[in-house]
Amino acid sequence: MASPLKKVIGYRLLVISVIIFLTYHLSLITYHQAYAQSSKYVRVAILQDVSSLRLKIKGSFELVDSISNKVLSRGKNLNTTVTVYSDGILLGNTKSKTNKLFIKPYYPESVIINGRTFRGDIQLIKNNMKLSVINHIDLEDYVKGISVGETSHYWPIDSLKAEVIVFRTFALYKMQENSQKDFDLTSDVYSQVYSGRAAERYRINKAVDETRGLVITYQGKIFPAFYHATCAGHTDDASLLWNIDMPPLKGVSCNFCQDSPHFKWHNVLSLGEVKDRLVKGGLRIENIKDIIILGRDKSERITDLKIVTDKKDMKISAKDFRNILGPNIIKSTNFQVKVIDRDAVFEGFGWGHGVGLCQWGAYFMAKQGYTYQQILEYYYPGAQISLLVVQESIKHFPIPLRKSLKVIAEGDFLANR
Repeated sequence: MASPLKKVIGYRLLVISVIIFLTYHLSLITYHQAYAQSSKYVRVAILQDVSSLRLKIKGSFELVDSISNKVLSRGKNLNTTVTVYSDGILLGNTKSKTNKLFIKPYYPESVIINGRTFRGDIQLIKNNMKLSVINHIDLEDYVKGISVGETSHYWPIDSLKAEVIVFRTFALYKMQENSQKDFDLTSDVYSQVYSGRAAERYRINKAVDETRGLVITYQGKIFPAFYHATCAGHTDDASLLWNIDMPPLKGVSCNFCQDSPHFKWHNVLSLGEVKDRLVKGGLRIENIKDIIILGRDKSERITDLKIVTDKKDMKISAKDFRNILGPNIIKSTNFQVKVIDRDAVFEGFGWGHGVGLCQWGAYFMAKQGYTYQQILEYYYPGAQISLLVVQESIKHFPIPLRKSLKVIAEGDFLANR
């Protein structure tokens, strides 16, 4: 039989265990509630400058003039073609006399644009008799809708967590940068590839939910968390490509992506094709005789090239050369080029601009047991993992959570909008 003292001690230990259990789970509830209160809406251009589009709405909706904020009409179930007319926007034969029209569905996942389903609201913008379509969507749902276009849902969970934190951070940065424009991001490779509800996958959604509200910051501020597929040995210094100079984006050595399928690449274009693409990109150039590398940076990426023609030579940055010829053709600026029998033969390493997170490096780091925190610390040295919440919610966080995360108040973020 247990002694009275042992019974008391056992009872107290049980009470303490229950308190710890409840405190932990209540802290998680508080964390998710606090972030839910600070939900952000990102504006994504899913179509630009089109003549028409197909719109389908399942269930009830309302049409709102984005300029006056006046409700123009309400309806239920719609399947029509959207075009423009001289004074506004046409939904079938229904005229809306405004250049900016909000479609606000009552139910999630009820708007279908050209066969693709989107969460959130849709804004139609008329400009010079063309239409642009902007999806206003909760930030977390946006991250779920881009991830299949930017990564693989089969990858290790810690690599996925690292990536979705980066995707979220990049989106927030663009929201700051483009706050005075009609949209924050496009839905293509020049922003982040976003495809709406159809792109969502269970494992990526899980990674998004488990990192909800987490971003990376430098000195307490959101910064452009760039990423790319494969760096092939060394990530690049952002200041060599853009007007951005900060420690987390100076570049690091990377030995993790050597087994990436994109570590090496090879492509051949005729000199005529190269010329045509450069002309289409806005350059005035004669027949090309040779392409000469003028310099490389510390990560072995080319800085500038000389295009030798039969009249006047031209100097072009490797970044511009790659963008004009196509980032899927010239996969990185780390390449050799030889002209053989009127063909330009490119042999290179890596895929992408090379700045920030190396995605295949993150994949292999996670395979070796690195956590998402360690992956982010490696590729963005000096940066912190932070939590974005409303100011008044911070005081409700348990002390251990406040100490383990740098908390960024929503007011601080919005102050930069």
